[in-house]
Amino acid sequence: MDFELFQPDEKGVIARITPNNFRRTVAYVAIALLGALFLLLALNGGMATIWIAVLFVLGLGSLYLAETLRRASAVTLEFTTQEVRDSSGRVLCTLAEIEKVERGAFALKPSNGFSIVLKAKAPFAWAPGLWWRMGKRIGVGGVVSAGQAKAFAEAIQTRVV
Repeated sequence: MDFELFQPDEKGVIARITPNNFRRTVAYVAIALLGALFLLLALNGGMATIWIAVLFVLGLGSLYLAETLRRASAVTLEFTTQEVRDSSGRVLCTLAEIEKVERGAFALKPSNGFSIVLKAKAPFAWAPGLWWRMGKRIGVGGVVSAGQAKAFAEAIQTRVV
């Protein structure tokens, strides 16, 4: 990969991932409809009280997850010369913490995305539909386009090597 392809812009950003609005909408609607279905089943009754309570909790949880996904995927991910962060300023990891990038078919990664393997464990964090961080891994993907994710991963891989 040619290093000159990935030069920072005036703000120091080398690559960006902007969530795809169509994918965001489909994910939001699917989870919200699931929540609404759970609530509808709970309200119809006709079953034991414990199952009504379980369906009610699942319905509210699904609606909460849908709203969390909508808010979390409203940001842009940016790779700068120093770190991977979102447009709100939340840092996913620094360049010095990255060991490697995995994009293969059998890599543990989100849909249309890639995985960053860190040198040390990091605290758990999750932005539904966009990224997650668990232990030594950060998974980026979900509602992003595959092309942007591939370019983002290659930019990180180029800097790490």
